[in-house]
Amino acid sequence: MEKTFIYTFVLISFLIQGVVEGNIGVNYGTVADNLPPPSQVARFLLDNTIINRVKLYDTNQEILQAFAHTGIEITVAVPNNLIPHLASLKFSQQWVKTNIVPHVPATNIVRILVGNEVISTTDHSIASRLVLAMQTLHVALVGEDLDRRIKVSTPHSLGILSSSSPPSSGRFKQENVALIKQLLGFLQATGSPFMINPYPFFGYSGDTLDYAMFRPNSGVFDEISDHKYTNMLDAQLDATYSAMKQLGFEDVEIVIAETGWPSKGDPGQAHVDTESASEFNGKLIKHVMSGLGTPLMPNKTFETYIFALFNENLKPGPTSERNFGLFKPDMTPVYHVDIFRHNGGSTSPTNWNPDRGVPVRSPVPKTNGGKTWCIPKTGASEKTLQANIDYVCGLGLDCQPILEGGRCFYPNSVHAHAAYAMNAYYQATGQHEYDCDFRGTGFITPSNPSYGRCKY
Repeated sequence: MEKTFIYTFVLISFLIQGVVEGNIGVNYGTVADNLPPPSQVARFLLDNTIINRVKLYDTNQEILQAFAHTGIEITVAVPNNLIPHLASLKFSQQWVKTNIVPHVPATNIVRILVGNEVISTTDHSIASRLVLAMQTLHVALVGEDLDRRIKVSTPHSLGILSSSSPPSSGRFKQENVALIKQLLGFLQATGSPFMINPYPFFGYSGDTLDYAMFRPNSGVFDEISDHKYTNMLDAQLDATYSAMKQLGFEDVEIVIAETGWPSKGDPGQAHVDTESASEFNGKLIKHVMSGLGTPLMPNKTFETYIFALFNENLKPGPTSERNFGLFKPDMTPVYHVDIFRHNGGSTSPTNWNPDRGVPVRSPVPKTNGGKTWCIPKTGASEKTLQANIDYVCGLGLDCQPILEGGRCFYPNSVHAHAAYAMNAYYQATGQHEYDCDFRGTGFITPSNPSYGRCKY
């Protein structure tokens, strides 16, 4: 009785306050020939939506540059075929120097994923080198003093489970136990999450549609744990948790790397339409952010990445594979879902001009107790940024951290050094908007650009 009251109170409080911004991300796939420029996508997400995390399937340099100075957390990925190469420290070091170092701290890269669904979809020669590749990549990040800023993980399908019903009996397939135990040990030691791709869409049948869609239903009772499940996602999460607990790693965080529902399917395919997609994703967001957690993991929210940002017209397979997107290529919503800022539930953002194709800049949101930082704008010339550095350091402010041997010397670039110097001036002079002007090259951000030992 008491537990029911607490859960109900938390849920009512959440519904009164609305969607909490914080843990909702989106998968940004690019298997299409009609997508808008990355710079337009980044500004649209920042100014118009509550999405503050983006997961990529590669290290597309144009996309990484587009998200510079937005504060949006970026997860990048290494393709499966590079996993054997990453086991070489020399290769991992060069990969980090080429794909990561040029973009930090301007772009808020927080995670590198080594492959996708490696254990369940690749041959043993690749899967067997997965953990070594992750360990080596982590060592390469340590060498750049980025290991505390950027974590290494890898996402899994639920095909790694041999048992998932009831959820408390969840177990990993016996042939993968040794590998997964080694993987979980690495994740635990580095503070990285265990990432899974749970899709109720692929798990439901005709009589479990309501259970998959978060609708009222009779539920599924787990006689082992004495818990009742009212939705399929909770059951999938708890089955994964049970498998991890059985190996002694219940303290490793679980992140939902992919989940979603398509808005269009092949002729005759039931429950694959805009109404179903809107219902599932809308209820998904509310559920994972409610703080209710699951029966075995109560009182928590889940970092969740919706699949996907866009409909991708070149993806192979059934029609549904090309129609998981929240948005069409012209940036209009495929269907209604409450991810827009300050829009009173409308189906398009209030400050998006489809004729111009450019969002109107919204005020900078305050986070971190209201604190903001000053960093260079994307596209500012190195000549101007060097002049900014010379000006700030010439005033007598402490520029020791960006000198050789200083804690912020790496990455050794004019842009990175200017970020530190410009922010030092901004903080010292009162954090007024004009203190971050720097002849139009400064940008105020609510996201702390600190990394490793380099504190802004």
